[in-house]
Amino acid sequence: MNDNIIFIVYSQTMNEADFRRLQQVLSDPKKIVITTHRNPDGDAYGSSLGLYLFLKKSGHQVTVVSPNDCPEFLKWLPGEDQIVLFEPAPDKGKEILGEADIVFTLDFNAFHRLGEVMEVAMKEISPVFVMIDHHQQPDDFADFQYVDATMSSTSEMVYQFIDKMGQLDLIDQDIASCLYAGILTDTGSFRFPATTSHTHRVVADLLEKGANNSSIYNKIHDVNTYNRMQLLGRALDNMVVLERFHTAYITLSQSELNRYNFQRGDTEGFVNYALSLKNVMFAAIFIEDKKQKIIKISFRSVGEFSVNEFSRNHFGGGGHVNAAGGKSDLSLSETVKKFVEILPSLTNELSLS
Repeated sequence: MNDNIIFIVYSQTMNEADFRRLQQVLSDPKKIVITTHRNPDGDAYGSSLGLYLFLKKSGHQVTVVSPNDCPEFLKWLPGEDQIVLFEPAPDKGKEILGEADIVFTLDFNAFHRLGEVMEVAMKEISPVFVMIDHHQQPDDFADFQYVDATMSSTSEMVYQFIDKMGQLDLIDQDIASCLYAGILTDTGSFRFPATTSHTHRVVADLLEKGANNSSIYNKIHDVNTYNRMQLLGRALDNMVVLERFHTAYITLSQSELNRYNFQRGDTEGFVNYALSLKNVMFAAIFIEDKKQKIIKISFRSVGEFSVNEFSRNHFGGGGHVNAAGGKSDLSLSETVKKFVEILPSLTNELSLS
């Protein structure tokens, strides 16, 4: 197993005996809820549904409760139609959470990632919390924390979790497909640095268990609409390159989103176009959200420049070294102005030499 994996129980390092305690907790049928972050991506739903199907096969009563809905390109995932959406039906969501013996929190490590509505509900319950996550600096809310920031994805960690339970034989085609989809999306189709030889060994086993790699890739990536392609064209037209700081950024206003009939997930991957430019090592996209009255931000980097640290310090977010998110309560123009004004202080860190 990966030596970097950290198990924590009540903020103390968890040894194999501690993990066996968790295995004992799961040894008889429980009411289990699985949750993931707001605006779920491929890894959020891939890991959640993979664990959901596994725990159901293990005899538990399991429900996935998601703060809000996923993009259309994830609707094919096995079990997606069974997910309960919290924000459209908070009373139902609270009832399900309140009856849970165990709540698994996947692909996030702080309650605020659930959004304001579900965050409040989560703070009011007291089940056994089990965190499975690969983001840095987790909050201290879980009874069991399975955290490894070096992992490619939470879906890879769910595979590891099943392995630790000694039940890899329970992984069938549906479970394998969910976990493969999560790993595929969070590794940028196996391009990102966190993709390791172990990741590929996990993927090989998932393929052997029935995951159809070409079909899954096509379902996730070959879903462009005319409006999305037009929106991408607008985003690229809005791109600004700051050569001195080896930085590029993209802006999209609410009016531009409306013009091209924006649907959830349409801007997925847009920031990577900025990062792909020659001599660019730091990229950002700023997307106006009038409904939430915020600017949503995605940061990407190459090399050692930590967008996790940058986002935490300046835009109330976080994530990974090379991929992070944030937000701003300022206007779109004011947010970009703030971003640009920070860059001179990072001249040395953003040097290619």
